[in-house]
Amino acid sequence: MSLILYGVPFSQPVRAVMWLLFLKKVPFEMVLINPGSKGETGSRNPAFLAKNPSGTIPCIEETDTGFTLGEAHAIMTYLARTRGWTDVYPDDERIRATIDSYLHYHHRNIREASIGLVAPKIRKDLNIPEIIQESARRNLTAALNTLENGWLADSRFLVGDNVTLADLAAYVELGQLQPQFTNVFDMSSFTNVSRWLKDMTEVDAHDDVHTVLAELGDISVEAPTMDTIKNANKMALSALKRRLADG
Repeated sequence: MSLILYGVPFSQPVRAVMWLLFLKKVPFEMVLINPGSKGETGSRNPAFLAKNPSGTIPCIEETDTGFTLGEAHAIMTYLARTRGWTDVYPDDERIRATIDSYLHYHHRNIREASIGLVAPKIRKDLNIPEIIQESARRNLTAALNTLENGWLADSRFLVGDNVTLADLAAYVELGQLQPQFTNVFDMSSFTNVSRWLKDMTEVDAHDDVHTVLAELGDISVEAPTMDTIKNANKMALSALKRRLADG
């Protein structure tokens, strides 16, 4: 089954799907889609909307069947269910439900890392109001407390002692904030979260998936230029091609 992944490496949800595919050693083609654009390669172009009516990235396409699917968490659970990836999405229904619980929780909590901290630096054109940014910071801090004292209080990873889809989804949001990447939020006071972040950097394909952030660098003081962002995406694509070539 041939698989196409539509999106850009800088997108956090796209990186989550990329990481899963790398972990499971699934070959795929990445087609770059410019989020929000109505141009030929844009997510608001009619051709792309026919594949994913919500006009968001990521989106996958199974070329042999023509089946397409948007939304990172839906994609990840679909792939895991249909391909029997019970290591990252166990077939024990209670464990699976717990993973699903985190994936639902994620959107207005951990996802605030991108909405309130990274996006305002990268997408100045969006003019995200300070009140929205401050609300996002509060929500993220509350979510980190939830991870610290709940999800990670008694286990190495979010749902037990092994990496699951929940960890991949959470890390692409929180991991990007670290000093070695964008450096826009200090999480050092959260000891369980900090330990988990370190453990996640040792998961296979971490460095390949996060090449785009390593190239982008610290944006805490000065926002990156468009050329810097484009170059980071180019380097990430090169890393992706190397990874796919190496199998």
